[in-house]
Amino acid sequence: MSVEVGFRAAAAVAVPLLILLAVGRLDLAAYATFGAFTALYGRNEPYRLRLRSVSIAAVAMLVSISLGVIVAVAGEPLWLVTVLLVLIVVAGTLLATAFQLLPTQPLFFVFALLVCAAVPTTAQDALPRIGLAAAVAAFSWVLTLSGWVVRRWAGDRAARTGAVLLKKLHRRPGVDTTVFRDGRVWLTAAQNAVGVLIAGGVALALGLGHAYWAVVSLVAVIPPARAAHSISRSLHRILGTVGGVGVAAVVLFWSPPAVVVILVIVVCQFFAEMLVGRHYGYALLFITPMALAVSHLAAPVPLGPLLFDRVIETALGAGVGIALVLLARAIERGRTPTI
Repeated sequence: MSVEVGFRAAAAVAVPLLILLAVGRLDLAAYATFGAFTALYGRNEPYRLRLRSVSIAAVAMLVSISLGVIVAVAGEPLWLVTVLLVLIVVAGTLLATAFQLLPTQPLFFVFALLVCAAVPTTAQDALPRIGLAAAVAAFSWVLTLSGWVVRRWAGDRAARTGAVLLKKLHRRPGVDTTVFRDGRVWLTAAQNAVGVLIAGGVALALGLGHAYWAVVSLVAVIPPARAAHSISRSLHRILGTVGGVGVAAVVLFWSPPAVVVILVIVVCQFFAEMLVGRHYGYALLFITPMALAVSHLAAPVPLGPLLFDRVIETALGAGVGIALVLLARAIERGRTPTI
């Protein structure tokens, strides 16, 4: 496990957040953090392939952020949020599968859309907020590709000394043009689309604060397209999310100063990047408190109600996700020809 990618991802979020802290604009932390999520893509890929993966991820993140800001300017009408949420979750599933992105799910795209939509925004503030996200995404893009220079320099030294200085970049994602005619991919897209509507709708009906957390939990539980619809994997994701809420409670219960919250986000980004390609359930132990810390930083609220809502919403989203996983398994068994 190389720490190279972890340090790059951590730097991508640390630099913009510390700048916002210095200028007294931590209310913009969410836009900077979502732009920095660009650095979570392209891990362990040769740089010509990483260029494609990171560029696609950056554009997708910025589209999600921009649509969220537009919704916020419009006053967050429920019908518009619903339409765009279904669009993002379906398009994100197809995009991640077609270009074999890692992370393999549209979790970060959905999260960016819904959080940005929930932040009150005036028309005058829209472009600056989108511009901040774009600037941070560009910074993260450069940082993620900067290893090319390091590896070229190290490779020249290794060639002269016969040493092996850096691990090989073994992941080679291709471009899958069959996704649009693959029923398994559309089944996953349908799971996500139906699931976000059910989870979000129930959360709204129950009057839970920020129903988007139920939606995000649902997307975290649904397996990637073409992956086995395993209950054990879904349980790992549920436990990771719930455990992440517990980590956030331990870290934030004493209302730490902003610089400590930023440190928490940076550390979580580091470990999320280190683990996301190995075990998504473990990665959620860090993705979840990072998300809660970003929300706390941008709009501080009493911690007790926040964590209570998150636990209930996580259980709701995960429960809907498990039901859809079981339904998908039944559908796939029905499609399997008997001999």
